[in-house]
Amino acid sequence: MNSNQIKTNYPALYTLISVFFFWGFIAASNGVFIPFCKSYFHLDQFQSQLIDFAFYGAYYLGALGLYVFSSFSGKDIVGLWGYKKSIAYGLLFSLIGAVLMILAVNFGGFTAILFALFIVALGFSLQQTAAQPFAILLGDPKTGITRVNLGGGINSFGTMIGPIVVTFALFGVASVSDEDIQHLGLNTVSYLYATVGGLFLICALIIGLSRSVPAGINSEKVEKSNKAMITLAIITLLLLVCFAPIFASYSNLNPDMSTQELADLEHYRMYWLIGALLVVVVGLLFANQRAQQSNEGWGAMQYPQLVLGMLAIFTYVGVEVAIGSNLGELLKAPEFGSMQASDIGPYISMYWGSLMIGRWAGAISAFNFKSDTKKMLLVLIPIVAFGIILVVNFITGKDITPLYYYLICVFIQIGATFLSKDKPARTLLVFSVFGIVAMIVGLFSSGMVAIYAFLAGGLACSIMWPAIFSLAIIGLGKHTTQGSAFLIMMILGGGIIPPLQGKLSDIIGIHQSYFIPVLCFVYLALFAILVKGILKKQGIDVDAIELDPEAAH
Repeated sequence: MNSNQIKTNYPALYTLISVFFFWGFIAASNGVFIPFCKSYFHLDQFQSQLIDFAFYGAYYLGALGLYVFSSFSGKDIVGLWGYKKSIAYGLLFSLIGAVLMILAVNFGGFTAILFALFIVALGFSLQQTAAQPFAILLGDPKTGITRVNLGGGINSFGTMIGPIVVTFALFGVASVSDEDIQHLGLNTVSYLYATVGGLFLICALIIGLSRSVPAGINSEKVEKSNKAMITLAIITLLLLVCFAPIFASYSNLNPDMSTQELADLEHYRMYWLIGALLVVVVGLLFANQRAQQSNEGWGAMQYPQLVLGMLAIFTYVGVEVAIGSNLGELLKAPEFGSMQASDIGPYISMYWGSLMIGRWAGAISAFNFKSDTKKMLLVLIPIVAFGIILVVNFITGKDITPLYYYLICVFIQIGATFLSKDKPARTLLVFSVFGIVAMIVGLFSSGMVAIYAFLAGGLACSIMWPAIFSLAIIGLGKHTTQGSAFLIMMILGGGIIPPLQGKLSDIIGIHQSYFIPVLCFVYLALFAILVKGILKKQGIDVDAIELDPEAAH
């Protein structure tokens, strides 16, 4: 073993990844809650999806609020509290949201429910801002990506089993129909969020009181970054300008509208979504260009790897959610067999399970296995994860036979993992190309070949987050926490790119709309190429700081 290698704090790491599981498990309960709200409050589809808007908006505004507070106070609030306390405080904040949810369900209305969910997600925003750099801090920076991958794999496992566990707890069975969900009583939903609140509290106590978890305090003074603040304020205002007409158009719906009037209204909404996308893209590129002319006043945004990484996180979250969110409608198309809603479940499960497959494989390097053992696990773990997904679907009574040959795609993912060699830039490039090829195959084919290709988008996305995150905060030094907050803001991509693809599908067709993911993967590949040159100019050799597979043995 290399004597200079920093040992991983495994007790602290295991405690931290329990929070990653928590995010996935709790967020998955929305799959039960959204149809309940739609039925109980007599909402249309868009209004019910405001639950997701509340979550994504909270991530953006929460991270923005942390940044603004730190800028005005001159102190990095997360660094001052320490990563450990920040995660615990975030969990307690989410606990407040769970209590508000109980009150909203019993005494308030849908608006109150949205506010409670917003508070829950604000807590998540604080937790994620601290947890990502904290995972990298708990060992050798060379293996930081693998620790984030481990957390991501546990998060995906929580996402997969969350709906099943929640459904079983509420109904006593593992699988129910939408009609069953819609007939949930208020008392049952209250019990659900009482349990959720209890889990928030338990996890906060485990993190806050654990002696094995270091404080992770960063007391360095925050430099003024007025230019970055003004830029983000303008972006936020312009986003509000773009979203306001979309919400207004839904409140002014007239049941007597003609088909043409409704079509014109859909075009109108799409234009505003395109406007929101351009606000983010143009705003960040403008910031990057101006910061390169003079870095004074830009804070973390003076680093091009961070600004382009923000756009990469925005794109990554957008493409991951877009593929999955539009998949159900895609499978109803004639070229995919005109599937019924009851037939679609296993495919949706396999898409999100594909994220777990890749993340479990990516997490192997977090442990000090010998080289031969590691290679064997890189083959076995994805196959085991694939088997778990099949078993979970089988238990819920679903037909899993059409998914057997998807194992071919899993073997392609295994090959891509070996090709990546645990290097963030190389990993991002390899899996971006994987995503591009998969989407193009899906676009120019139909039937099971196309279905497998689109499902493979989950495999392509699986380990992109830690690769992007690691590349974006390399070399930021005292600006690392601020940069982390900026990256968390960009989870907003999940609230813009998926509905944009959905609106576009109404015009050109759901199958053809999947050219949007192709464009997203192209940018991610471009970022992987550009970031190596950017860091080289800063005197940072990406390959030298990334994991050497033999260094851990």
